[in-house]
Amino acid sequence: MTNMASQAEDLVRVLPETATTRDESPSVCSEETLLELYETQVLARIFDEKAISLHRQGRIGTYAPMQGQEAAQIGAAMALRDDDYCFPTYRDHAMYLTRGLPLAEVIRHLMGRGNYVDRQDGDDLRTFPITIPIATQLPHAVGIGMAANYKGDDVVAMASLGDGATSEGDFHEALNFAGVFNAPTVFFCQNNGYAISVPRERQTASATIAQKANAYGIEGVRVDGNDVIAVYDVVQEALERARNGGGATLIEAVTYRRGPHTTTDDPSVYRDEDEGDDWEDPLERTRAYLESTVGWTDEDEQAVRDRARERVQAAVQTAETETDPEPESMFDHVYANEHPRHRRQREQLPKNPHGNH
Repeated sequence: MTNMASQAEDLVRVLPETATTRDESPSVCSEETLLELYETQVLARIFDEKAISLHRQGRIGTYAPMQGQEAAQIGAAMALRDDDYCFPTYRDHAMYLTRGLPLAEVIRHLMGRGNYVDRQDGDDLRTFPITIPIATQLPHAVGIGMAANYKGDDVVAMASLGDGATSEGDFHEALNFAGVFNAPTVFFCQNNGYAISVPRERQTASATIAQKANAYGIEGVRVDGNDVIAVYDVVQEALERARNGGGATLIEAVTYRRGPHTTTDDPSVYRDEDEGDDWEDPLERTRAYLESTVGWTDEDEQAVRDRARERVQAAVQTAETETDPEPESMFDHVYANEHPRHRRQREQLPKNPHGNH
């Protein structure tokens, strides 16, 4: 695998770009890990398709599709240890699936019935709720990293972001603090080509996003974001550097957003219909590698897809049969301890006809 370099312009790549050259691919991870990486990608794709359908039926709110970015999200999240911290964005549904949050909980959030925190131990939260404001999660991740240094904890914080987030002040502040304080933090940028309707070349004049790391004295690397194995390896390497005192890394995973920014967006207004033809589907690349290395068959593929559909359908049924959260839950997880203002606000909650809040 290519070593990291602060000004690396070549993409770190393990899988070939096309299935026709797959016999050139080196084997870089165990068969067990490879199968898990692929099966989780399939699960994420089927979940994504179902979520879009649910939105069209009015059963969930606005949804940010992730098709085309499954390899980036899953490769990065699977590289984390269970005790590492993860700060996903609003498009990182596959990260939550990889981190082990129940599918039903992800759907509950999209329905407005949960916040990803309720099903985790409040005293040991490791995967944080999604962040809608752009880049605001980055300083939080650095803060966790700095705290880990102070406490001597052997953990790393990874924050996910999009290419548009690099235009926000929070991005610069976070990377500057991470560099100065040698925080064990990984910034994982999914460069999917567009910040809503703004193409990358209008987002920054830098030749690459990874080279922005130079300004902050941290490591930078570009990786093929549609190559799940390369992403997994690059993130693992960055995590180990951070864990061993090597400081932060900015990773630019070059990928492509195949769908709209959200289900309320029309990408045909700002990009050509055939633009995505230049990008091979990340699932197809992984499957081609499986076929050439472990003898993956059509029967194997069908079994994986059937299991994924069953899991997604069961999760939808579970989420839709659960009751709405109590109004008091809006106060949960806001402060470490009860705030006096919250006590007054709880008392002002209206009573329903049945006598409950």
